[in-house]
Amino acid sequence: MIELLWPFALLLMPLPLLVRLLRGAGQPQQAALTVPDVASFQDDDVGGRSEIKNRYAWRLLLLWLIWLALITATARPQWTGEPVALPTTGRDLMLAVDISGSMGTEDMELGSQLVNRLTVVKNVVGDFVEQRQGDRVGLILFGTNAYLQAPLTFDLASVNRLLTEAPVGIAGGKTAIGDAIGLAVKRLRQRPAGERVLILLTDGANNVGEVEPDKAAQLAGEEGITIYSIGVGAESMRMRSIFGAFASTMINPSAELDEDTLQAIAAETGGRYFRATNTRQLAEIYDLIDALEPIEQEAETYRPITSLYYWPLGAAWLLACLLVALDLRQRHHA
Repeated sequence: MIELLWPFALLLMPLPLLVRLLRGAGQPQQAALTVPDVASFQDDDVGGRSEIKNRYAWRLLLLWLIWLALITATARPQWTGEPVALPTTGRDLMLAVDISGSMGTEDMELGSQLVNRLTVVKNVVGDFVEQRQGDRVGLILFGTNAYLQAPLTFDLASVNRLLTEAPVGIAGGKTAIGDAIGLAVKRLRQRPAGERVLILLTDGANNVGEVEPDKAAQLAGEEGITIYSIGVGAESMRMRSIFGAFASTMINPSAELDEDTLQAIAAETGGRYFRATNTRQLAEIYDLIDALEPIEQEAETYRPITSLYYWPLGAAWLLACLLVALDLRQRHHA
């Protein structure tokens, strides 16, 4: 369907005619010249007069067409297409990822290589985000402070890139789990109820922040936000001493992980707690979350719009070129 963005511009179309009429009405009447014999003033070249009159008529017609084309272009015609449905049959899913200093602990394997926890999380969560077509996904990164890195969006590639580029410790060395949940609740509470999910991943315990995790979880439960909490980190790791491999000892690198709090957070909101001690378990956890049935949202559509003003503008340009060519031809034959 063709529509005009500025339809009132069409009111300017008769403007040249009005100017011509006003100029003609303002000219004073001249006295007629009387002669005894009109025949002596007749022009013998009747054909020349006819040719001049035809040229004048064609010139006037081209000028009118140019004017009408310019006014049509000024009215900004546009083509409005049929409604196109947006992919909105998913959930509002917020990811809260711990990037505190402890996430740099190298106690997990990826491709037979020993890497730190955040590297594994980026790899697994990145694949998970790519599969969330139809979901709005947001990203919160937290350490000593919690930051909204990406608001809820369908642009999954940007969310994935922001997670991949996040370095260990940039948000501070401590862990503010309560603040991360509070920030997620603030962002999710504006969305429709029953469609809001928070996936919280951490490897430690809440040791800083203004909001306690249990209070934040209670608020999330009241808002109908489901929290799936994930504790990440190996249960054992060999530490080499300065005396070599024979003096190495086994330690638990996840000793500070507060599983009781993470379980309570999930239970308060109707979610689940998961424990990931290696890359395979973490991938399985996200596969399980990914298998949750999507909740239908209110359908959203948009109409694609294509501007058409350049067609009458191009026609005006071509007609102007034709008018110039006719003038040059007339001068050449004059």
